[in-house]
Amino acid sequence: MGRFEPDHAARAHRTFVRGLRLEGSKRLPIRFVGTPSPETLDEIPAMAAASLRKGNARLPPEVNRALFVRNLPFNISSEEMYDIFGKYGAIRQIRLGNGKDTRGTAYVVYEDIYDAKNAVDHLSGFNVANRYLIVLYYQPTKMGKKTNIKQKEDEITRLQEKYGIGSKTPSSSDM
Repeated sequence: MGRFEPDHAARAHRTFVRGLRLEGSKRLPIRFVGTPSPETLDEIPAMAAASLRKGNARLPPEVNRALFVRNLPFNISSEEMYDIFGKYGAIRQIRLGNGKDTRGTAYVVYEDIYDAKNAVDHLSGFNVANRYLIVLYYQPTKMGKKTNIKQKEDEITRLQEKYGIGSKTPSSSDM
């Protein structure tokens, strides 16, 4: 290997300033862009949000800021949840299930509905600790229906016991 001489550095710099040479005769022009003004920096997030909203002018009715996440590893921490879901926007709240029947689930609430949509689009099926996440929009009407079904089943059982019909297993005293 040869030494890098100062005239080589000057030649390399001139080549860089004029444009990079590709495959001998082709040149790639390089333009240096200055830093944006503070006014432009303030407008960039607003312009990005506006362009995102233009593309999704009308969202489906089930889309909202609250997400329901299933199939989480039982030992996932809230910091890990913030790391995973925080990449898609500002998070207002994360609630991890810690009860026997709620382990492996969480609720994630975003500040903006478009951030929540982005998270659902990117994280549904995402692999975390060899488990594929199921990320859904929280729909309180569907969650309420499950409790109503449970209440109706309890009422049916109570009525069956009251009128003595439809017992599932005969008791030993009946025989």
